[in-house]
Formats: sequence, structure tokens, C-alpha cells
Amino acid sequence: MMVRQGSSPQWINAWSERTNFAGQCPTSTSVKKVRLLPHHPGVYQFFDIEGKILYVGKAKDLRHRVGSYFAKSHSDGKTSMLVRKIMDLRVILVPTEFEALLLENSLIKELQPRYNILLRDDKSFPFIRIRNERFPRVEGMRNPENDGSDYFGPYAGVRTMKTVLQLTHKLYKLRTCSYDLSEKNIAAGKFKKCLEYHIGNCKAPCEGLQSAEDYAANMGQVREIVKGRLAGLLKVMKPLMHVHAEKLEFEEAEDYRQKIERLENYRAKSIVVNPDIGDVDIYGLASDTGSTYVNYMRVIDGAVVHGITIELKRRLEESDVEMLQLAIAELRQRYHSFSPEAIVPFDPEIEIPDLVFTIPKIGDKKKLLELCERNVRYFMLDKQKQEKLVDPEAATTRVLDQLKQDLRLSELPTHIECFDNSNTQGTDPVSACVVFKDAKPSKKDYRHFNIRTVEGPDDFASMEEAVERRYARLVTEGEPLPQLIVIDGGKGQLSAAMNAIERLGLRGKIAVIGIAKKLEEIYFPGDPYPLHIDKRSSSLRVIQHMRNEAHRFGITHHRSKRSKRVIKTGLEAIPGIGPGTAQKLLMRFGSIKGVREASTEDVVAAIGKVKAEVVLKALMTAE
Repeated sequence: MMVRQGSSPQWINAWSERTNFAGQCPTSTSVKKVRLLPHHPGVYQFFDIEGKILYVGKAKDLRHRVGSYFAKSHSDGKTSMLVRKIMDLRVILVPTEFEALLLENSLIKELQPRYNILLRDDKSFPFIRIRNERFPRVEGMRNPENDGSDYFGPYAGVRTMKTVLQLTHKLYKLRTCSYDLSEKNIAAGKFKKCLEYHIGNCKAPCEGLQSAEDYAANMGQVREIVKGRLAGLLKVMKPLMHVHAEKLEFEEAEDYRQKIERLENYRAKSIVVNPDIGDVDIYGLASDTGSTYVNYMRVIDGAVVHGITIELKRRLEESDVEMLQLAIAELRQRYHSFSPEAIVPFDPEIEIPDLVFTIPKIGDKKKLLELCERNVRYFMLDKQKQEKLVDPEAATTRVLDQLKQDLRLSELPTHIECFDNSNTQGTDPVSACVVFKDAKPSKKDYRHFNIRTVEGPDDFASMEEAVERRYARLVTEGEPLPQLIVIDGGKGQLSAAMNAIERLGLRGKIAVIGIAKKLEEIYFPGDPYPLHIDKRSSSLRVIQHMRNEAHRFGITHHRSKRSKRVIKTGLEAIPGIGPGTAQKLLMRFGSIKGVREASTEDVVAAIGKVKAEVVLKALMTAE
């Protein structure tokens, strides 16, 4: 089993190949790649030619934001220099712009990109400090100090930090002065109430109007707020509100009501950063028939600090459980993870010391798992799109390799032909042969066959005749034979086709399969048991495409033949009326019924008096 990953173990690689995003003259391929980005919030990363991180940014709409770097010139010299150096782009999706903001800061802290120079150091991020003092002050600051105070953060931005500060001060009337409120100083009456008390923003502990015990109780709730633990706090406050109301203590009850209302208005839980989750690893999987993609997200202290998607190439038929086991062992070792919990989409059926697996059904952990799985699906689909865009030949080879592997072929099926029959209750039987080269339709090589030797609705005999005529001619003319023949139908049609192949001496020289419509089962000659190809497989999509194309081509020819027969039997059968006259009448009146219902003058105008009399007399006699 082979493991392949991006060039650096950073955030999720949405672009697995290096791309020349030449800012001064973006190539059409680069523009197309940017257009593959979704209209979705997320974080993007730019890398230089050596794979070094240049810049991390957030976006409400990834396609618009990233595209703006390459769609216009920039007056700012720093931005222009950045764009000129961009050679690789990777993105991660998040549910909202707020999560993108939080995630951008987590990445900046982890990666310290060159062009995010103002945010290189964690110390430049805003924190909330609860001072180590009697009647502690709660304030915003940068550059945490080793002063015994408690620091909470970093916050995603100053605005977020100020919002939390405003909330705590409104709820608890915290002091903002710098007085030394020791018990001795307060008892000595050294301080006077200030304006903050008179406008209702402080309870004046400086004059002993608020006790240290009451202030400390408030600070316990403040700590829960700045940690983001609002749910537990609300559970405590709501019963207290009702208790005060029952005691007719309406001022206290109203105070709690306002606090609860403000907390509920503020509460906007983040799935990207949630302090309640603690240390945990998250694994999301997506698979096609050749690979399993595993997205790994690492959460430390409730904040996502690592994320990467790796591709595990299947060599045999390993299950998703086996692939998950390999991914967990590889990623925990690589990132030295000792998280006590791992969130997984299903049971990996393995025991790892000091690790508990969680398969969440609801809540924040479930949302984190969904985010992980959404990113891995995007990575897989984007990789396939890029492969087709950047290297169509490689994409084609991958599909054909998969087809060869799934059907157990001896050679790459670069030339495939598919047969389908069509008739109406045995009349006008035809067969269609469509040709695919390099997994794409080659319409100039399509052929249809008017069945000559079969009477009545005999689908098997019709298939046998068409296959024999097709390959007898190719052998006679020395044309190349396909590597694979697909027969639309089950064991009966396949056996009929093989009769023709046997007579031509081609058995063993061409692989032949049948596909049954109902369950999309694949049949092989002489094998009573069908093969079921994964519904997600590119192999099955190619076979289905061929089958549908053969059906379309056959039906089109059958309808054309039937229409000509109707014309011939209805009009050309009239003595003295040839194909040209019949065509004129149908072009003018649409059908034989239209001719019959038309006025004599109109028919005469279309084909002349003599022929009009012949036609109308014959149609009236036929009635």
C-alpha cells in the first residue's frame, strides 16, 4: 500500500499539484483552476516555488477572493510581490466566515507565513487578562506577561475580544480603576465613588459597597464566559431567576433575566474552536475504487491546530476499516499525537492504548466530523477535476487502469465497442455499435446494422448477427480489433455474441462482457455469477455511458427506419407516387392524416393537379 500526500504537513491540501500562478500574466490553466474553487467560506494558503508558506488568508467566498489576486493589477507593492511569488494554492472549507477568521489565526500561529508579518507571533494576538489581585480587573491586552494573571485567548480579532469584554462588564458591573483595593485601604476610606458608579457601570467596591465574596462569585461566571462555556452558566442562572421571582424579588429576577438574554444573544458557538471539546483527533474518509482519502484534524485545548488530507492507494481490496486503521497509526505517529479521544465515522475495529473512539450522532463533535468529511470529499473531487484539467492523458490513463483492474483485463482497454438492439414488436430490427477510444466516444466510428436474417422479436439472434457482421468485416479489412466488447444485456445476449466470436476464431483475443440494466451486473462468458462494480467507480460510469450511448444511437436509427417504412407503405405504395412526391407532401402536411384532411386546392398547390387526384383518390379508397 502506498501513501501519497502534499508537500508539507499543514492544512488540508485542496490543490495536490503545483501550479504556475504567474501574477503578472496568469495562464488560462491557472484561471481555470481558480474557477474550480467553490463559492464557500474558507481559508486559503499561498506557497512559493520551494513550497514555503507565503500567506494565509480568509474568505467569505473562496473563488471570488482568490480570483481577485489574479484578475487585476495591484497598486500595493507588497501585494504585487506576493502575487508574483505564488506557485501553489491550498484551501480548507469552513461553515461560516467567522470560522474562517478563527481558523486563519490558528494557521498564522502555527505557520508564521512571511507575508502575514503583523501576525507572526502569538503575542500580537488579543487576549483577555484577569488580573491577579483583589477585585480583579478584566481587560484586553497583547503580549501576555508572566505576572500571575490569568490569560484567555488568543481571540480571532480585537473586535471579538472587545465584544466579550463589553458583555462581561455589562453583566457584572466590573471595576475598571487601577486602585489598590486592599482590605486595609478600603477600611481606611482612601477612595471615593467615581463616575462609573454613578452611571451604573460599577458597584463601588472601593467604598465597600460590594463585598469581595460577591465580586469573586461574579468573577467565577466571568471566567466561564471568556472560556466560551456559556451553556453551563445559563443552566445555573435560569433557575436562580425563577427562585427570585417566586420570592417576589423582582429586581434580582430582572437582573438575571437581562443577563440570560444578553448571554443567549451573544452565544454563537464555533465548530472550529470549542473549549469544551478539549484534546481530540478527527478522521474523515472518502473513497473511490482506487484510493481512500483521509482528512485528519487535530484539536488541542478546543482549537484546531493541524489538518491534512492524505491519499492511501489501494493495492489489493482493502476495506475502509483497514484504511482507517492505517491512517490512524500513520498520523498519530507522524504528529506525535497523544490525544485521549479520536472522532471517527465508524468503528475502526482496533484498540490503541489510552485512546477512546467516538462515533458522534449529534452535537459539536458531530459537526466537527461533518466538517472533516466535507473537506475530504472536496479534496477528492477537486483532485479528479484538476487531473482532467491539468493532465487529461493522466486522467484517462487512471480511468482505463481502473477499468482494467475492475474487469481483470490483460491489457489496457483503449478501444472499446458496445452493442445494443432495438425493434418494435419485432418490426424494423436494428443493432447499434458505438466505439469509445481512450474512454471517450469516437462518433465517426459508430455503426448501425439493419438486421437481415432474423424474423420476429429475437434479441439474441439479432445480437449474434450484428456482432458477427461487425468483426467479420474488421478481420477481412485488417482493421484493429477492440480490447473490450460490451454487450447490453445479460447472460442470453452475451452467449449469443460469444457464438459469433467463436465462429470468427476470436475467443481469447477480445475480452467480452455483458451488462444487465436492472442491477448493473457485469457478466463474463461462462461465469454464472455476476460481478458488481462499486457504484462510485469510474469504470462503471464509462460502461454505463457506453450502454446509454448505444441505446440512444440504436433508437435514433430505429425510429428513422420506421418512419421511412411508414412513408413508403402509406404514400410511396400509391402507383405513380415516388419518394420525392411523398417527401413534399409530408413536408407540407406533416403526416398522411394531414394530407387526407387537407383541401384539394392545397394538395394541388403542393404536387400538381394530376398527382393530387391520384393521391386523394388512393387515400379515400384506403379509408
